Amino acid sequence: MKVNGKVVEFQNNKTVLDLLNDYNLNKDRVAVEINLEIVENDKYETYVLKEHDAIEIISFIGGG
Repeated sequence: MKVNGKVVEFQNNKTVLDLLNDYNLNKDRVAVEINLEIVENDKYETYVLKEHDAIEIISFIGGG
């Protein structure tokens, strides 16, 4: 599986939320795209990743 263009080790039954936790990312401050489709954040806990998924994680940064 690829995350932000880098090949990472695939683990069975890993959800989007598990992946975000691996990267210490807050689910409310990111957008996740899997295979060119945006995943709604209310599905992060149940969306199970697949071995050949291409995942992009975009972090939101506030400013003023």
